[in-house]
Amino acid sequence: MMGEVEPGDVVVAPRLSAHPIGGRLALGLAYDGRPFQGWQTQAHRNTVQDQLETALERFVGQPAATICAGRTDTGVHAALQVVHFDSPVVRPQISWVRGLNAHLPSSIAIRWAAPVPDDFHARFSATGRHYVYRLFVDAVRPPLWHGRVGWCFHQLDVAAMRQAAQVLLGTHDFSSFRSSQCQAASPVRTLHRLEIQRHGRFVDLSLHANAFLHHMVRNIVGALVYVGMGRQPWHWVAELLAAKDRRLGAPTFAPDGLYLTGVDYPGVGLPYLDASREIRENL
Repeated sequence: MMGEVEPGDVVVAPRLSAHPIGGRLALGLAYDGRPFQGWQTQAHRNTVQDQLETALERFVGQPAATICAGRTDTGVHAALQVVHFDSPVVRPQISWVRGLNAHLPSSIAIRWAAPVPDDFHARFSATGRHYVYRLFVDAVRPPLWHGRVGWCFHQLDVAAMRQAAQVLLGTHDFSSFRSSQCQAASPVRTLHRLEIQRHGRFVDLSLHANAFLHHMVRNIVGALVYVGMGRQPWHWVAELLAAKDRRLGAPTFAPDGLYLTGVDYPGVGLPYLDASREIRENL
């Protein structure tokens, strides 16, 4: 279950059954963010939410509003996003997956469907979110991974990046790492984990927090890349955090390499997929 698995554990999601489910349902979905203008519905209808709600309406025969765990920006991907909605019909569990996928574009897929309690809320019931930023480090941009990884042309000092990352762990005011358009009531967040690993020419940054501010992950990545490139010493990140001023930070890093990989719902019993490991092994 989400929130009961240690990072790196391999847990297989349960086999989908023909058991009929309805009422309040949760969906686990994955998507390639490149074709869409983020998650949240917009007038032009070119968002992940619009595509999902269109598929739901076709499948159940009437509109169904969805709520997600975390709104992703344009170009940001999800290996495991969690959504809930109230279904007006009862269908076999496996039909929710296959039926909805038949109405979705190839860049979006439902991974599982599960019944949840009536008071379950994909956003407010979540106790944590997991992200991975995959960075390609090479003098030449990576055409085979265009739009799927971030790119840094300069070699990085990963040890210095790790040292800088330690000062961000814990509960802090992350104003220096939030977008000026961020609508969160408070800039205070608790960052539980920030690990940096090198895999050949890739550098993966894995983050787990109770919640994230708008652009928080991409701004953290930008600051740590500055440290890795030698443009700033590691302790500059501590000074930046204390300043609570976004104008002093590094530029917001590209969305290309950012993946939502999981959401924590302790005790709910939703299928767990080790999506962070999938990113490392399949990109």
